[in-house]
Amino acid sequence: MSIDPEHILYEHKLRITNCRKEVLKTFLKKKSALSHSDLEEILKKDFDRVTIYRTLKTFLDSDLIHKVLDDSGATKYALCAHSHEGNHSHDHEHVHFKCEKCGKTICIDEISLPKIKLPEGYINKEVNLLVTGICKKCS
Repeated sequence: MSIDPEHILYEHKLRITNCRKEVLKTFLKKKSALSHSDLEEILKKDFDRVTIYRTLKTFLDSDLIHKVLDDSGATKYALCAHSHEGNHSHDHEHVHFKCEKCGKTICIDEISLPKIKLPEGYINKEVNLLVTGICKKCS
């Protein structure tokens, strides 16, 4: 079954633009976390860096993608793997895996992170866990 970027944008009540469709297609094709510069390199013939940045911001605000912890220092983003129907609220607190050989970072949605109870006065904004190793493709 092919996932249609236009349908995903429609479900998230987002205006359908060429840049949004192409960014979504790229995430669907790569199946790994991508940085702004990764997308810029792939899409530079068609879209400028500001348009790609605004698209990523819109996707973050619409809960279509989430930020991914990566040890490279670059902010990366991954397509959310939840059902796009109905309520778009879901938990981004899952394990991320980075392959030491190919460098890809992927979401492991099947492994949720435990809830962490912080001391009084602390506010939890985000929890991340990055596992590094060799992915099944490279092993």
